[in-house]
Amino acid sequence: MSFMEIREDRSYTKDHEWAVREGNTLRVGITDYAQDALGDVVFVQLPAVGAQVTTGTSFAEVESTKSVSDIYAPATGKVLAVNTDLESQPELINSAPYEGGWIAVIELSDGADPELMSAADYATMTEV
Repeated sequence: MSFMEIREDRSYTKDHEWAVREGNTLRVGITDYAQDALGDVVFVQLPAVGAQVTTGTSFAEVESTKSVSDIYAPATGKVLAVNTDLESQPELINSAPYEGGWIAVIELSDGADPELMSAADYATMTEV
């Protein structure tokens, strides 16, 4: 198995999403581990800006040459922004999962405190 990058500056879900807290928002994408498992990404179904999302529910979809996978919201809130670059360049999820391949920014609902894993916990979970 090749080395999977896990960034220390973000948190993770058991479903292989990453999240970076930016004030009252979370920038969300899928991990290097997830994109590697998916294979070549060919299409991304982005959520609608303004959509309400709930922790643990599907809010986007990534289609690869192997399969279609749901992307789950790491927190409850409202979609503030989506990465429209993915509409014409879905492969950014493969080439830059932690930079250009981000999927959405979610504004946290009042009192929402997402239960996310540390990088160390995620690394332990993904060890084979």
